[in-house]
Amino acid sequence: MEEKTKIGIIICDRYRRCAGGKCFRSLRNREGAFSRYGNEEVEVVGYTTCDGCPGGNIEYAVDEMKKNGVEIVHFATGLVVGYPPCPYITYFHDFITARYGLNVFYGTHPIPQKYLDMHNRLGTWNDPKWQEIIEPTLTDEKTRLLYD
Repeated sequence: MEEKTKIGIIICDRYRRCAGGKCFRSLRNREGAFSRYGNEEVEVVGYTTCDGCPGGNIEYAVDEMKKNGVEIVHFATGLVVGYPPCPYITYFHDFITARYGLNVFYGTHPIPQKYLDMHNRLGTWNDPKWQEIIEPTLTDEKTRLLYD
């Protein structure tokens, strides 16, 4: 039996009612940040919110995810595309990496085109660190439009 890579997804609390449709579709289609998995078998073993600023659930949720076998944590694209984007996202990344020794990736589904257009107008992602953060979810325009 082939081993599965177990992942957890943390979403922005602003979207706490999100059912995860875009994230799960992009995982199934290996689009956006999930393209890194290719044909690899992947199982989602955790899906939760950060619990709102400043991320009170980050420590506890990841602890629970790790107990369930999580090897990789993905920050949902909503943490990146919201207005404003999560101001704590790099801190969360560094904390989870240091505390739990897990790989942490920015993004899940491709950035919808409408969000890319608005953030480009606002200049939100002009900083080199933000360019690094959005890179896995940029994809091509045709795919971004499918996520609008």
